[in-house]
Amino acid sequence: MSKRIYSLDVLRSVAITIMLFLDAPPDKIYLILQHAEWAGLTVPDVALPLFAFAMGAGAAISMSKRPLTTRRILKRAALMFAVGLFLNFLPSIINFLFVADFTIKNFFDAAILHGRLFGIIQRLAVAYAFGILLARAIRNDIGIFIAAIVLLTLSSLGYHIYAPDNPFDEAHNISRAVDYIFPGANHIYTPTHDPEGLYGSIAATASVLFGYLAGRILIDNAAERDKIFLMVGLGTVLLIAGGLWSHVDIIAKKLWTTPYTLINAGGDFLALALFTKLFAVSVRAKNFAEPFNALGMNPLFFFVANNFVLTILVMLPKSFDYGGIYLWLYQHTTAGLISTEFGATLFCVLWCLLWFPIAELFKRFNIVIKL
Repeated sequence: MSKRIYSLDVLRSVAITIMLFLDAPPDKIYLILQHAEWAGLTVPDVALPLFAFAMGAGAAISMSKRPLTTRRILKRAALMFAVGLFLNFLPSIINFLFVADFTIKNFFDAAILHGRLFGIIQRLAVAYAFGILLARAIRNDIGIFIAAIVLLTLSSLGYHIYAPDNPFDEAHNISRAVDYIFPGANHIYTPTHDPEGLYGSIAATASVLFGYLAGRILIDNAAERDKIFLMVGLGTVLLIAGGLWSHVDIIAKKLWTTPYTLINAGGDFLALALFTKLFAVSVRAKNFAEPFNALGMNPLFFFVANNFVLTILVMLPKSFDYGGIYLWLYQHTTAGLISTEFGATLFCVLWCLLWFPIAELFKRFNIVIKL
């Protein structure tokens, strides 16, 4: 427990809290709290790259204590990918177990023939595996930074080479083309694209590499002032680079474009620097952040648990007029309070808050479940 880095756990928790919130809307919420339709950047769009960044930082810290072998890296990535697949197939599993006319054939058609292969956890698994294997092979910090920029450059070039006239057209871009090759049109999120598809993993790997560099800074023997200065400097450079690159490429979470990656990584460096400084000088700030620290110790576990519980509550029991316990609870609590958006947003906030005391119990009993 004492070896954990408080600021990193809080940063991780911020990402996972946003992700828990995004899974919870029972109705229409405020636009700023929804993902951008295609191009643009809203509050939720920072969550996944922030978590990838934190994963990279955590891996760097772990490697300073115990080398991460190829076997350990791939084993963790495979476990994460398998858990993500389970969440994708969970609705079909529930239907098969509890719906009388949902046959094995229906299950095979829904889960195997038309089931989605990728997802949020699968994207993290792929980016983690490639990012940490690459960082371990390079070792040199400058080399890792260059590798991240090279990956982003290659990702950007792919769009412009594939469709030079309109590289980021929703119906015709390289990411969509790759999706249709693998895993195929029957296994993607929408008919036009998969926001966590294979091509976007190139830029997502760069997010992990930037996080890895942040972790290296955190464990460095330099004075804390110098570490904060370096993180602020890197964050500022990446923000400027992302802003400049946005004149060439769009900022899009669904494609994980280069400027989207750079801007998020810049913000992540600055947020980590802020938390590091704030928690070092203010006991009150550290105490205020304690619930987030607890949640950040088991972030992926709570993300998976949240998805699992939500799926159960939405799908069962079928006898509820509102289509499940979850929507019934919403309709009998905050639905329509002041407005549809306010009531649905408040319900999401209350739902997220339910996980914090559970996270605190995990922390008190020193329970850390690694995925």
